[in-house]
This record gives sequence, C-alpha cells and structure tokens, in this order.
Amino acid sequence: MKKIKLIALISLFSINLNAQESTITVFDEILFYDGYAGLVSFPTPEGVIRHRNDLYSKKLSADDLSLIGNNLNLSVIIKAACDNYDRIGNVNLAFVPKGESSYHPDSVQRIEIARYITPFMNKNIQPDEVPYSYQIDNVSKIFKDEETNQQYDFWVELQVFGVPYAANNEVAGCAGRNDVFFGTLKLTSTPEQFSSNNFVLPLNFQNNLNDYQEGASDAIGQTKRTIDFSLPLPLIDAQFFLITSNHGANSGGEEYNRRMHYIYFDENLVLSYKPGEPSCEPYRQYNTQGNGIYGPSPRTDAQWQSFSNWCPGAAIPIREISLGNLSEGQHSFKIDVPTAIFANNEGNFPVSVYLQGTRNNLGTDFLTQNNFKVSPNPATDKIFITSKNDLVDIIEVFDILGNSLVLAQKSISSDTIELNIQDFDSGTYFIHISSKQNLESFKIIKM
Repeated sequence: MKKIKLIALISLFSINLNAQESTITVFDEILFYDGYAGLVSFPTPEGVIRHRNDLYSKKLSADDLSLIGNNLNLSVIIKAACDNYDRIGNVNLAFVPKGESSYHPDSVQRIEIARYITPFMNKNIQPDEVPYSYQIDNVSKIFKDEETNQQYDFWVELQVFGVPYAANNEVAGCAGRNDVFFGTLKLTSTPEQFSSNNFVLPLNFQNNLNDYQEGASDAIGQTKRTIDFSLPLPLIDAQFFLITSNHGANSGGEEYNRRMHYIYFDENLVLSYKPGEPSCEPYRQYNTQGNGIYGPSPRTDAQWQSFSNWCPGAAIPIREISLGNLSEGQHSFKIDVPTAIFANNEGNFPVSVYLQGTRNNLGTDFLTQNNFKVSPNPATDKIFITSKNDLVDIIEVFDILGNSLVLAQKSISSDTIELNIQDFDSGTYFIHISSKQNLESFKIIKM
C-alpha cells in the first residue's frame, strides 16, 4: 500500500514537472496611429482587424483556447513611436456571434480586462518600451465556459489612443509622422482542460463619469452612477471586476487630486478606495522624455500622493469585489465620488465594470418549480409556460450574457403562455417568470 502511494506521488510530481506554460502572441508590435486622424489604410497582419487607428482586434482560435488553463497571465508591451506623452490604453474582450468574420465594436458586448498608462517616452532614448502584466485567472473561466463558446467567439482588443503632434516637433525623426506607439499582447497559461460553468454580465464599458455632461452621471452636479440590472439566474461566488482612473489635465482637476471612491451593491457599501500608487518613482526609468511630470529629481512618497492619481508607465489596478452568492432578480451597482471637482468642466473618470460568477445548475430537462412549468427543453421554435396557481406579471428571456430579449406582460390563471423562439440563435437562454408572489428562473436550450 505504501509503495502504491509513493508511485502515485512520483507520477503526480512527474506530471507537474512536464506541465509547461504556453504563450499565445495575439499582437506582435502592431503599430498604432493618430487617434484624431482618418483611418489609415496600411496592411494589418493576418487575422488582425483595425477598427480605428487606436483599436485592433483578433479572434482567439480553438487552438489558442486549448492552450489556456485556469491560470492566465496577460502581458502588454508598449514601444515608443511618435507620441511622447502619457496616454490611456486598454485591453478588451469582445463577445462576437459565432462564425462572424468581423464586427463593429459598438454592436457587440465587450468587457475591459486591463488598463494602462503610457509613459513620456522618447523613441531615441533607451528604454524605449514599457511592460505591463496582469494576472487574470477569472478570464480563463470565461474562455472555458462551454455554453458561451457555443454562442460566441472571443476577440481580444488592444487599444491605445495616441497623438503625434507634440512629438512631431520635440522628437528627432518624428516630423510629419502620424504613427504613435507599437503594441504587443501575449497570453500565458499552463494548458488544462476544464469546464467552468461561468456567467459573465457586462455592466459598464469605458463610460465616462463626470458631473457636467448629460448622461455621464445620475444627475448633473453629481459624480455618481447607478447601474440597475436584472440577474437571470442565481450565482455562486459572484464578483464585480472594476477598473477606474481619473483624467483631465487641468489645474485643480481630478487628474491631480486623489478623492475617495465609494462602491455600493444593492445600496450597501462594499468598497472604498483612493486611486494612486504610493510612489511613481519605480516608473521613472520609462519616462525618458524630459517634458514629463517626473522632473529631474526624485520625489518623496508624500509628494507623489499629493498630486498623482496614477503613474505614467503603470498598470491601472483591476479591483475585485466579492459579493458572495446572489439570487436572481433586480440588483444595482453604484460608484460615487462625492468630492470630485471638474475644473472648467474638464476631465472624466472612464469606468468599466462587469459581474462574474458561477451559474447555479438550473437543469436542462422538462422544468417544473413551485408555480410554473416550462417545456419542451431543448426546444426548436416554441416553448410553453404553464402557471399552476399563480398570476404571471412579467416574462423575460435572457441570453448567455444577460441581454434581455423578450419582455412579455401577461395576466393569466392556469393557462399556457406560448413564446416563439424560432428566430433565436442556437444556444442557452434563461427565462425569468415573475408574479406578485414569486420569481422563478429556468434554463432552456434552443436547438
């Protein structure tokens, strides 16, 4: 018996030794251009789409996804071309209907999975590139969810908005040029086959928050945004993934003042924080252009904290907010920065947030709960909802990303409601049935 255990341990150790990391190079020194100029026509590498001068995307293949296990590292390298100022950059994940060869970014669901700030770089001075690294194990669960894979392809986007006008005059060799940065993006993981039963709900994608524009907050004069959403099914171990940063280069504005941020879930405070790092000195080496905020001499931690919300050359934190187990139904996310000041009506907080968790098993057979029955399942063109002894107020159908597709208001007793799903794409959907006394959720498969 002891020999068997020893052999098993040796075998397990050998397997772990043989497990090797794999790297997926999504973009390799792709060149970005002036974000304000018209779309350039230069060729792109095979499989890469240039949506805008500041935005590229590429679909992850089945072979790429097979290399991803439950640990996932994202690395970005930004190399100087002809923009010598600090700019905001992003990595996004787009959910594109299965089999599409292209897409318009505004027509699909997207989540931001990383954000970074470029340094003040001069392409003629070393180092001329800056690395950013993110551990995004939660994203591997999205990639490995079978039901999401059945309905969507995953396209990775690399984004950085650059402007060459200052460098045209200040950097040797940049006169008349409109290229701004090179970008490289890699995913590194240890291959592993697993199924995650993951649910992800995009809530807010790079929407600016301020107190002076209509629609940028709950009300003019407030720096507060509330997002109400309907959760189509119960979740286990739910989390918000939040990215925020303060921008607006104006004296007294939010780029140079740290304010308390408050995050609420269902009106309960779940996180409070001040943006900014203890010191920007670790990033001084990448800021090779003399007109940056660093100046000739090192600053103390206190000096950096007195005016710096983020450091040129740094990765913006991804804030993970644990929510525990959640019931289906109505919920809300709120971000509030009550003391924010937007001097001269300038500046913004770009906010991105999504909800992620593990789906509760709702079953795939004929479904019956306390008050309602849904059949058939799987279905091809119609489903029937029978009420046992309750009046139906609202029926909603959600897709795998939580988009509400059908809203039918009924008032019946012991009758059958017929829903036509003939035009739905094949895949998984969730049905919400609400009455004055109950709310029940069902999972159906559209063939």
